[in-house]
Amino acid sequence: IGSGAAFIMAGNQGHRHDWASTFPFFYQNNPSFEGAKDAFKRAGNTVIGHDVWIGSEAMIMAGVTVGDGAVIASRAVVTKNVAPYSIVGSNPAKHIRFRFDPEQIEKLITMQWWYWSDEQIKQAMPHLCSNDIESLYQFWRQYIQS
Repeated sequence: IGSGAAFIMAGNQGHRHDWASTFPFFYQNNPSFEGAKDAFKRAGNTVIGHDVWIGSEAMIMAGVTVGDGAVIASRAVVTKNVAPYSIVGSNPAKHIRFRFDPEQIEKLITMQWWYWSDEQIKQAMPHLCSNDIESLYQFWRQYIQS
């Protein structure tokens, strides 16, 4: 996680942009605001997958899920879910491209190398530090899956 990256947990959950006023009157303990509707709309949990790279000063909004292996560019503002192994950037964040082709992504998701033991990761290091997903997959099939 890059320096200055922020996870916005409250976000805009109580400020209704579709009402005449965005002010959250219902939070105020003031007799003048009696009868104000509760505008709070829960955004849900924010979930960050495994092996995700988040650039400096990126902002992840409430309720977003970032899939395994995703890359969030520096200063991106993530307002929607990010697919596994997707690269996103800009404000609001947009899909730029996938890190790998669909078959390779499926293999990476299936292997879940982040759950391997320290010893297994040590043995797989030459494969993990390369772009040869097929060799990592063959290693997994031979030494981990069996």
